[in-house]
Amino acid sequence: MDFITAEEKTMLIEKLSELRAMDKVLIQRIAEARALGDLRENAEYHASREDKAMNDAKIKDLEERLSRAQVADSSALPQDMVFVGAVVRLRDEDRGDDSLYRLVGQSSERFDLAYVEVTTTSPMGMALMKARIGETIRVDLPRGAKRFTIIEMVL
Repeated sequence: MDFITAEEKTMLIEKLSELRAMDKVLIQRIAEARALGDLRENAEYHASREDKAMNDAKIKDLEERLSRAQVADSSALPQDMVFVGAVVRLRDEDRGDDSLYRLVGQSSERFDLAYVEVTTTSPMGMALMKARIGETIRVDLPRGAKRFTIIEMVL
């Protein structure tokens, strides 16, 4: 089961809707390419079928993700506990600098945010989940373990 925020669920539903609309366009492209004649040498037909297959795979993936996802309800948690949707300020114990991180179910893939998105399945996300303000967490990264202290919850 994946925990996601309400806004992530909305984003996934919108993406699924876009893919389903694209599916209708791709079906039309296949029909138009089929009407051009000989299918063995029809590059447009084969490209359209390949595009449709990739679109169908994305639709299936999103449908499965939505069926497994559970919207996180942080209202029942203590105010000092990190959970999906929380933005926290962490201090890197080795370097001494602070950075903002947001625990998310799925990354928005945006890099213009004031914080770094951390998924719940990443090493950082697993270490942060249910940690509390003031705790020092250990994150096992490919380059070795790092320690972070949770300074505050920002949002």
